[in-house]
Amino acid sequence: MSDSPTPAGLGRELISFRIGSQEFCVDIMSVREIRGWTPATALPRAPAFVRGVINLRGAVLPIVDLGARLGLGAADPTARHVIIVAQVENQVVGLLVDAVSDILTVTDDMVQATPDVASEMVRMFVRGLLAIDGRMVSFISLDRVLPDGDLDIAA
Repeated sequence: MSDSPTPAGLGRELISFRIGSQEFCVDIMSVREIRGWTPATALPRAPAFVRGVINLRGAVLPIVDLGARLGLGAADPTARHVIIVAQVENQVVGLLVDAVSDILTVTDDMVQATPDVASEMVRMFVRGLLAIDGRMVSFISLDRVLPDGDLDIAA
């Protein structure tokens, strides 16, 4: 995901999604595809937020429960849940979320800083906040969702 600002006047597109009652978004340039929930094969001794792996056209794809990773509680996936397949640095991972909501076009000046009252843990995951149409959307930094070395199984 690119952290570079967009040129003045040009927007960037973000995909928004829901986890519980909260709305988040990621840069659309990181997203490879969106697919329905597929049961994952659990891996022994994997971190609690890693649901397991699935076979994606012959490649092993780790599935991260993004709600569990963000401290919002683990999902109980159903057919209505969605996997966002994303490129995170040099890894491809699946992010389990409740639903994809929208595609947002925003400019850098629309992204507000995370308030000072937020903990360092929040700032680690949330790049900024967007107030759009009466909604508050947290802009997630994917590169911080996956700690180094946690998902070396990604192809």
